[in-house]
Amino acid sequence: MALSIVGFMSAHTATYETLIVDHANGVTTVTMNRPEKKNAANGAMWNELLAVARAIGSDDTVRAVVLTGAGGAFCSGADVSGMADGEKQMHQLASMRHISDVCMAWYRLPQPVVAKVRGVAVGAGLNLALVCDMVVADETARFSEIFAKRGLTIDFGGSWSLPRRVGMHRAKEMALLAEIYSAAEAAEMGLVNRVVPAAELDAFVDDWASRLAGGPPIALAMTKRLLNNSLNVTLEEALDDEGLSQTVNFYTGDTKEAVKAFLDRREPEFKGR
Repeated sequence: MALSIVGFMSAHTATYETLIVDHANGVTTVTMNRPEKKNAANGAMWNELLAVARAIGSDDTVRAVVLTGAGGAFCSGADVSGMADGEKQMHQLASMRHISDVCMAWYRLPQPVVAKVRGVAVGAGLNLALVCDMVVADETARFSEIFAKRGLTIDFGGSWSLPRRVGMHRAKEMALLAEIYSAAEAAEMGLVNRVVPAAELDAFVDDWASRLAGGPPIALAMTKRLLNNSLNVTLEEALDDEGLSQTVNFYTGDTKEAVKAFLDRREPEFKGR
């Protein structure tokens, strides 16, 4: 885990216009908060999603992250309300590269991230969920790669993450037809990890986040990196990376604590060092 930076403003002490950030028991919950727009991301939200991801990644008090949306929706994608008038604040390619930075910042977080999805997760909103490590949805959730219906191509990493989740043919079906899929259909195709009743979503995600926050931070961060890289390396390269990561683990206090806890027949208390 990254060490805290002297003078650094942590994610949970900063104030945001479009996000609500809470922190308790090692878990930081980031709630996209534009419910009147189904949490569509405008320029301010893109900026704040980037800032909060960078803050979380540098904060060793954060052991797990939950990303969700306010008002019964996850995220309806980018806010395109100004596009019909040609509204833009910067060169379009520069704007897209900025949004790409948001995608990479969330994907590269060392902490495990759970997307908690109610209602719509479409377009960039769906692909934001897919760069999280796990996706848990309730029965109201609906998913779509809506871009084609807006005259757009898939973005926010969807061309990379979607085939890895559902396979190439299903990814093309989703991206080219831009249909809306129910939570049950999303579960069947492997788009989400779990679908739970609406009344149980908070408790289910709280349990997963608590278990992740109680895990060994260094080992989890390296495991996440190994899995993220797995489709880009050979078996030999993967084995070498595993060997290097395991060597680091053997020199941490957390591995020693895990062995001692096993011998003492108790749960380990991991410190991230």
